[in-house]
Parts: sequence; structure tokens; C-alpha cells
Amino acid sequence: MSRSALVLFSGGQDSTTCLAWALSRFERVETIGFDYGQKHIVEMTCRDTILGRIGGLRANWSERLGEDHLIDLGILGQISETALTQDMAIAIAEDGLPNTFVPGRNLLFLTLAAAVAYRRGIRHLVGGMCETDFSGYPDCRDDTIKALQVTLNLGMDKRFVIDTPLMWLDKAATWQLAEEVGGTNLVDLILEGSHTCYTGDRSHLHDWGYGCGECPACRLRAKGYENFRSRNATFTGRRE
Repeated sequence: MSRSALVLFSGGQDSTTCLAWALSRFERVETIGFDYGQKHIVEMTCRDTILGRIGGLRANWSERLGEDHLIDLGILGQISETALTQDMAIAIAEDGLPNTFVPGRNLLFLTLAAAVAYRRGIRHLVGGMCETDFSGYPDCRDDTIKALQVTLNLGMDKRFVIDTPLMWLDKAATWQLAEEVGGTNLVDLILEGSHTCYTGDRSHLHDWGYGCGECPACRLRAKGYENFRSRNATFTGRRE
């Protein structure tokens, strides 16, 4: 087993699954989160909830879960004109990308995470990037992550490994992975504690979790949960 990992942890479904995945594989797991002026800032509160509960889901997870690092990246929100950082409706931009795409976000996240990992003596960086359900975001592509890994290793003279356990999974398979590594209790924690909705809505509880139910993130999460339930007849979560 590799010794340590740093998980990019937002408080959403994907990063919570990645955190559990890392806790099942590494002896020491630290987390890093970013406040970049996102409209769904409620996810930062959800981070605390999940970090406070996830250690109790499996033997040794509480001992493996280490320090949490919060980075003020407000400058990214200041220079971005996107539906995640400005008051505008979600739409498809002229370049064909949804205007929820925040240019440079994952590149900055991983670069700053590598800088923290360098100082902390951590080799593995874990992120929830996914090329299967990624809304066309270019900084979620496998080629982008591989190229950035090379750049970080050259620029810092290290041998970082960027692990992306969700890269080739659809949302149903992401729910399945959560159940495999953390059982029904982890699925329930994701349902009740995580946040994915772009609008920051925590007033509506659906069978797949909290959210407005209309934004692209909610629709993707809901469809994935429905497919997960239909594929997995043995799942016995709390909400039927």
C-alpha cells in the first residue's frame, strides 16, 4: 500500500467517493478544498459534515484521515465570467461549452495541491475528474490530467501520481463504487451530506440527495442514481 494521498475534496458526490476510495487504499489521507467564489458555496459546509462522519464508516478510516487544507482562491472567481461564479443563467456558450466551465480551475487546483503535497511529503494526488460524465470540460479529460502530471513532475522535480478513479465511470458506476468501498452507510452519507447542485439549493431533498433538480449537475446525479438503483437489485439504502 502506498503511504499517503492528498484528495481534492469539494464536498460533492464525486470527491466524497474519491475520499472514501483513498481511505481504503492509503495509510494517510489528507484533504484540500478551494473557496473560489463559487455560488454553491454551501458545499464548503458539506465538507465539514462529511469529514466529521466519514472516518466512522470503516475500520481504520478515522486513523488514516489526516489534515484538511483550505485554500482561498478568490482571484479565480474574480477573473471568471461563468455561471458558477457570476449571477447568470446556465447556458451553452458560443464555443459549445456550458458556461458552468471555469477556465483553469482544475489546472490551478492540481497545481496548488501539488505544492501542498510537496511540503507535506505526499506523492499521490486524488481528483474526481471524469471524461465519461464531464459536460465537455476540457480540464477533466484524461489527456489533460496526464499532461499536467508530467508538467508538475518536471517543474517540482518529484514523482507525483494523479489518481482519477472516476475517469471512465458514468454516474451510476460512481454510486456503485461508493457502495463497494463504503457500503450503504457511505451511499447514505453522500445522499444526505454531499452537495452537487450548481445553484446551492439545500431546501429540496430528493431520493438522490439535495438540490434544485433542474440544473445540469442535479439532472446528472439524479439519472445516475436511478440507473444505479435499477442495476443493483441488492441495494438497500434508507430511502425507497
